[in-house]
Amino acid sequence: MAVIHSYGAAEVVTGSCHLLQIEKGPNIMVDCGMFQGVVEKRNFEPFDFNPADIDILLITHAHLDHVGRIPKLVKEGFRGRIVTLRSTMDLAEVVLLDSAHLMEEEYRTRFKKAQRRGAEASVREPLYGVDDVKAVYDSSIEYAEYDEEVELAKDVKAIFRNAGHILDSATIQIDFIENAEAKRIVFSGDLGNRNDMVMHDPVFVREADTLYIESTYGDRNHKGIKESEDEFKEVIVNTLLNGGNVLIPSFAIERTQEIMCILKQMYYEKELPECKIFIDSPMAIRATRLYDTYRQELSRCCNEFLERDGSVFEFPYIHYTLKPEDSKKINEIESGCIIIAGSGMCTGGRILHHFKHRLWNEKNALLFVGYQAEGTLGRRIIEGERHIHIYHEEVVVRASVHTINGFSAHADQNGLIDWMEHFERLGKIFLIHGEFEKQKVFREAIEKRLGKRAHIVAPEEKVYI
Repeated sequence: MAVIHSYGAAEVVTGSCHLLQIEKGPNIMVDCGMFQGVVEKRNFEPFDFNPADIDILLITHAHLDHVGRIPKLVKEGFRGRIVTLRSTMDLAEVVLLDSAHLMEEEYRTRFKKAQRRGAEASVREPLYGVDDVKAVYDSSIEYAEYDEEVELAKDVKAIFRNAGHILDSATIQIDFIENAEAKRIVFSGDLGNRNDMVMHDPVFVREADTLYIESTYGDRNHKGIKESEDEFKEVIVNTLLNGGNVLIPSFAIERTQEIMCILKQMYYEKELPECKIFIDSPMAIRATRLYDTYRQELSRCCNEFLERDGSVFEFPYIHYTLKPEDSKKINEIESGCIIIAGSGMCTGGRILHHFKHRLWNEKNALLFVGYQAEGTLGRRIIEGERHIHIYHEEVVVRASVHTINGFSAHADQNGLIDWMEHFERLGKIFLIHGEFEKQKVFREAIEKRLGKRAHIVAPEEKVYI
């Protein structure tokens, strides 16, 4: 009998990693992501399986919490096939190289400090380095296309369907025959919001014997997109007109591009005061260029921008700060800036430097437009922490703090249930990729609205199919 082991994203949002073992068939892993927030120490623990035993790795999309441990997987013995969409691997390269550079830089800094104390042995090696990322791309990689069958093994096939989350994100359907019985498992991946400004809507799946579905926002509904855009515009306009600056910690992939589109729309509709908009994230800059490369996968709105002025994202107020010295020059500007910088959860990156220079000023605004995992600095600020430590210095939070969840790249409770309602045949439901308390709320909503029971997957739980 086939079995699914969940080695990540079980009762937590991050670390997505699920292993499907088919009797007399291949071992298929879906994602191998990094843990973030309070559970990030789990990244350094040994895998609870032998990477060499994995035959096939399927990747739903390129966010770090879905691809972040793939270099570790290869480093520790994985030699199987990687199957995913081409732009997913291109985006993953940007994400993984950025991750490797950050870890190597942090290691060098800590090692230098430890040397002065004579405690070099206490410094932990990086999870992986740039060479380990390059090794991933020396693996056997096979590119899928949306809605086309990929043969994984005899009597085992996969279909990737558009999940509408980020560029080429996918819901993965796996069909196989075991003991003369046909079975279908669907991994939702991360499902996007409908009516997203950049991405297409998620594609519905019609049948599944077993569904593993994400539940990041299973406990709530987002504000309407119009309401969210109005709130966003109000914060931007009021802050700029009052002589302040707007800080936006933003995920490099999808969220930055969506914010750029909204600001571009404001510019053309003469709603945006004159300002300088800094995209202060090398990863976001590289990701934006990839979005331009794969423009055929973007929404009608994006392609209308392209047809009108020859660019999806460019307009006169935009400035890209690829080099560290360009980023530092932003500090010289007193007002009239919108600074979009990583990391999205404020766990590192250039946004922390801007916090240090601007968070104490009450004229400024801090605008969160994405999910903040438990234990991250972003989550602590949202929950009311008013004194934070950045680079061994205490900084008071006097800037106004705003959270706009309507821009989330994740579907909300209504969106998730609506997606499930389109199944014509739906068997057992398993909840992953969510915080446990929120999953309990989602489970109740599923039972009330669909009349079906759902099971919250526990860490390392085995589910027999």
